Amino acid sequence: MRFQPIIVPGWKDSGPGHWQSRWAECLPHARRVRQPDWETPDPAVWNATVAACVDEAACPVLLIAHSLGCLAAVNLPVPLRAKVGGALLVAPADVEQAGMPDCLRSFGPVSLHSLSFQSVVVAGDDDPYCSLDRAQQFARAWGSRLEVIPSGGHINTDSGFGEWPQGLKLLSALRRRAIWRVAAPLPRVSPVPGVAAAP
Repeated sequence: MRFQPIIVPGWKDSGPGHWQSRWAECLPHARRVRQPDWETPDPAVWNATVAACVDEAACPVLLIAHSLGCLAAVNLPVPLRAKVGGALLVAPADVEQAGMPDCLRSFGPVSLHSLSFQSVVVAGDDDPYCSLDRAQQFARAWGSRLEVIPSGGHINTDSGFGEWPQGLKLLSALRRRAIWRVAAPLPRVSPVPGVAAAP
């Protein structure tokens, strides 16, 4: 089954060396979310931009989100969640923790509803933007599988994550699980010769 990968960067976008940028070049049919303002994000605009990308997809979606992008991914409108086969939620930002800039705190409180699609939360055990305890809380609330990376930091370029092949393995495993969740379209039945179609 074909999926539409949608890459959802976080605050200030992902630079050219970031694993999201590398993946955008190597994943077939990948689409990258382009937010109108990366520096001073507005939650309503960010959420609407991600929702529009999902709505435009012609096939089931795999969300590949990082940091603040994870919050936009879990805030999809309910009708659009049925289009999502799975979500890789990497280093979700805890916008409620002390010291966060005001423009990020406006994304709180973090939604803690259960997700209706397969998901994996990937967290560094020393992420300055989200404690491991908080990442565990997110994973439990969202119904996500949790993968912890020792000394992974914020799982970005500064933490040494460029191509990140282990992340691609996590995405591949998520995709296999998502196949079982997304309902295949009903097969078309050929008309029986000589039988008139119902009006």
